[in-house]
Amino acid sequence: MRAPDSLPFSSVRRGMTLLFAAAAGLSVANVYYAQPLLDQLAADFAISRAAVGGVITATQLGCGLALVFVVPLGDIVQRRRLMTVQLGALVAALGLVAMAWSPIMLLAGMLAVGVLGTAMTQGLIAYAASASAPQERGRVVGATQSGVFLGLLLARVFAGGISDLVGWRGVYVASALLMLLLALPLRNGLPVVSMQRHRQGYLSLLASMFRLLREERVLRVRGLLALFMWAAFNIFWSALVLPLSAAPFHLSHTAIGAFGLVGAVGALAAAGAGRWADQGRAERSSLVALLLLWAAWWPLSLMTWSLWALVIGILLLDMGGQMLHVTNQSMILGARPDAHSRLIGLYMLFYAAGSGLGAIGTTAVYAFAGWRGVCLLGAGVSLLALVFWVATRGVKEDRSHLCKAAVSVGPCTSG
Repeated sequence: MRAPDSLPFSSVRRGMTLLFAAAAGLSVANVYYAQPLLDQLAADFAISRAAVGGVITATQLGCGLALVFVVPLGDIVQRRRLMTVQLGALVAALGLVAMAWSPIMLLAGMLAVGVLGTAMTQGLIAYAASASAPQERGRVVGATQSGVFLGLLLARVFAGGISDLVGWRGVYVASALLMLLLALPLRNGLPVVSMQRHRQGYLSLLASMFRLLREERVLRVRGLLALFMWAAFNIFWSALVLPLSAAPFHLSHTAIGAFGLVGAVGALAAAGAGRWADQGRAERSSLVALLLLWAAWWPLSLMTWSLWALVIGILLLDMGGQMLHVTNQSMILGARPDAHSRLIGLYMLFYAAGSGLGAIGTTAVYAFAGWRGVCLLGAGVSLLALVFWVATRGVKEDRSHLCKAAVSVGPCTSG
């Protein structure tokens, strides 16, 4: 499927980049609304605090299913049409969560939200990469990832504020309305990207993912770094609501969610990391990111003495996490321009595994060892990521794609 009057590559204009970022941010927010609502969900459905992390794990399981079975479709299905179908299904899944009357129905809805929110988010990142020229890919992916990061942060603020006003169900009703408002801009504003002339069948597409994982060492290395990083990230964010909503803080969900705004500076770090990757400085960006991630846990551990320490820790954690994430994506997407959706899907499988392990592990650790135990766990995982990077830092981005790009990837036009 080829767009008419197309060129090998076109520069992605600012307006289109903003649309990618906004759509990705609104999509990913759905996966994270539950984090500041865990105590309400535990009370409403009679789930223990040690087990309520399973709600987050259900969304992460949905993420994993999407990455294997849905995201790769972007390599064989016209992406703009795929986004439209997925958006409609996501609205239905949000409605299911809002109407849930039992733990089983809640978990089923969260699973569906995880599948569709992830499919849209990662599909949009692959979409942005395919629509951009190689020399600007890091910048465009970085800008789109900035939108994802802001969506993730604002999800906590949005969920906390709406739940304080009308309860947790209102969060999912409001989100469904927001996604409906996104439908027309997505349909009319995203570019048409040409597909390969020789298209694969669905089963062949899925089978090819094993070959990509075997052949692309940069994917394996950067994927494991993502697993460590997102485990550390979710160790913190999944546990934060538990001490802040209890004595001596007794903060509202709005106040707890507002701490996420501190990490908005991480969106700037994400954009900067994309530019560094375009300039061949990916390893330098990785080292800075991992040091920030590890250093963040000391001020975070001092939260019970000062909330200013919590603010500093969030800033360091989010900056480090987003720098590393964008650097990873830029390196991986440079490897095989004809397989952007599959590469994103495989990479984000590591992310989903790390997020799920972090979420379910942190609530159990908090129940046993409190906030200090959570911080020790997070610091240990972050240090492990740094040690792994030191051991594998010789893995470089494959630049051969620059010679093959005009053949491997079709053009894009707006329309």
